[in-house]
Formats: sequence, C-alpha cells, structure tokens
Amino acid sequence: MSSVSSSALSVLTETLASHFRSVQSERMQGIPILNPVLQVEAVGFEWAPDQEGVLAEGALITPWFMSLVRLPARDTAAARVGGKRIHAFGRERFEFIAADGGPIGSFESCSLFSPMGDFDSQMLARQTAQAVLAELRAPEPAVPSTQVAAIGLSSRRAFMLGRRQS
Repeated sequence: MSSVSSSALSVLTETLASHFRSVQSERMQGIPILNPVLQVEAVGFEWAPDQEGVLAEGALITPWFMSLVRLPARDTAAARVGGKRIHAFGRERFEFIAADGGPIGSFESCSLFSPMGDFDSQMLARQTAQAVLAELRAPEPAVPSTQVAAIGLSSRRAFMLGRRQS
C-alpha cells in the first residue's frame, strides 16, 4: 500500500509488541499458562485495504497466545471491546474480536493457539505464524483441468459420477 509507509508499519507493529510486553510484565507474571521459552513478537505484518481505510494484518506471538491481528493504521471509531465481526484475512474469512490495546488503540484479533505450551522454541512459534500467513495470503489455486472438463457433463452422468451440477 503506497499511501502508508513501511516505517509507519514498523512503528505500529513495534508499538503493538511493546504493549503486549508491558501486559506480560505488569499483569501476567506468575500465571502458569505462560510459556517461558517464548517472547512477544509481531510477525509478518503487511498493509491491507479495509472498508474503513488501511490496516496492518499479521500474527502476534506472546508466551500465552498466538493470534491473527488486524490493526488500523489510524485510530478509527473504536469497535466495542469484545464485539465480534467476520473479516477477510487473505483468502479466508474469520471471526475477529475487538480489543483495546492501550497506546495502539483498538484492534481485532482471531486466536490461533492458546495456551502456547506445545511450542518448545521461539523459532518454532515464528515458523508456525509465518506458515499460517503464507497459506492465507497465497493466491487461490487454479481449478484443476479435470474439474473444468466435468462442467460439460450431462446432469445424469454427473449424478452417476457423484458430481453435482450447479
């Protein structure tokens, strides 16, 4: 997205990570669901268009969860904290929950993993987040030629072969 700079994206995602580092140190100490080998990290954030403007989309790793995150570039009318909405993320649609991120304002998240006990390293958590983002952002696969050929089948033959006609 040319209208918003990559340096603005870096500042926004670092502010997000910094906020969650503060949450970890101020509110999460001593809570048993924290995975001690993990740290807060914003992964793979990119600018994406949205009906309300531009937003940053990526994954957030913390010692207690990993989520997809939608972060508005500019503070917009804050969604009701806890409110749920369906949004496209890459080529899929997910339910996101609105939250207040203190200095970053409102954002929306969709849980991928919680708690994070199955991750034995930061590298594994990062690779998992990157793989999820790569899959979601991959272009739609082309329709296989066998499906294209099946479109021309008579409805009776398609029925006998277990294929539905639209």
